Amino acid sequence: MPDLDAFSLQGKCALVTGASRGIGGAIAAGLVAAGATVFGLSRSGVAPQGVTAIACDLADDAAIGRAFDCVAKTTGRLDVLVNAAGISLPAGATDELQRFRATLATDLTAVYATILAAYPLLKQTGGGSIINVTSINSVRGFPGNPGYVAAKAGLAGLTRALAGDCARDGIRVNALAPGYVATDMTAGSYADPAMHEDRRRHTMLGRWGQPDDLVGAAIFLASPASAYVTGQELFVDGGWTAKGLAISTDGTS
Repeated sequence: MPDLDAFSLQGKCALVTGASRGIGGAIAAGLVAAGATVFGLSRSGVAPQGVTAIACDLADDAAIGRAFDCVAKTTGRLDVLVNAAGISLPAGATDELQRFRATLATDLTAVYATILAAYPLLKQTGGGSIINVTSINSVRGFPGNPGYVAAKAGLAGLTRALAGDCARDGIRVNALAPGYVATDMTAGSYADPAMHEDRRRHTMLGRWGQPDDLVGAAIFLASPASAYVTGQELFVDGGWTAKGLAISTDGTS
């Protein structure tokens, strides 16, 4: 019989960045439901019910350090780190090179800074799980936002590199790669009928994702159920990256 207790996070402590809304908010709430004590970092200091909110600008290394000091003083342990915070700046919002640099600073460099700050607590606890939220952009070329594509591809590479470096301390490092999910970041394309339909048709399941679609995979990677899984990127994309020929509703191609 399978040990379903392996999916429980009872007694575990987790921290989720970008926890105020969207995918980060859904994952934070899901980890609470699975039994974990959860801290949620966001610039606004907002988090779902049951999550301890900490206001933190991930561009500020000192603020990141203070957040983990708070976790250490409150619980004395950290078992799970989920890096879900990210930005996608629209074209023309700033100089293009500055847009590129700003995106990499938040979506890649700040993730590494957060991992470095979390590492002593994870190691002290005896190991744990780091989950980086990447994107289908990590393996597919999308137009109009090279910084975002580069950052997510870099984060996938960082995940594999750190899986090797962290294994000696019993820490697993994996990535969750969402497809198009209905969040504030994708609100423009979701609301545009043509863009909405184009993205829907790119999936095998024929629909956009919702933030809650990421929760089950996050619990799996956070829990002992995935104890032998590290260095992997799990795509939760409705079949986007696996799809070949367009498939019609009657199953023909």
